[in-house]
Amino acid sequence: MSYEPLVIAFLCFWCSYSGADLAGMSRMEYPANIRVIKVMCSSRVDPTHVLYALKNGADGVLISGCHPGDCHYVNGNYRTQRRAALLGEMLKQLGIEPERVRVEWVSASEGEKFARIVSDFVEELRKLGPNPLKKESVEV
Repeated sequence: MSYEPLVIAFLCFWCSYSGADLAGMSRMEYPANIRVIKVMCSSRVDPTHVLYALKNGADGVLISGCHPGDCHYVNGNYRTQRRAALLGEMLKQLGIEPERVRVEWVSASEGEKFARIVSDFVEELRKLGPNPLKKESVEV
């Protein structure tokens, strides 16, 4: 049985979700390993949401929002950027590869970029293998 990673994607309503929608409407191909959660701003994604997703079966988490400077809430994506750096350090301490969490900026007109990001991320997760947290929670 081949390993297929599961990706939970938190997409900002204003930009990234529209970019994903454009990719879908334009029939751009990208892996179906992604499950989308729409949020009003990438800064609404709390680190506990990411940890919850990883503990409950996700192999990777994608957080995507507007490009820096284009945030509808002025500085939400800058907050996301700072939190992601701290989250990466926390994941290292927990023994989880920080590469399992990715932050990307996608505008509403970048459907092709969204499809490429998802394809690259799924491929990277295939190389990393299954999430070690998932194994532990299954064994319990």
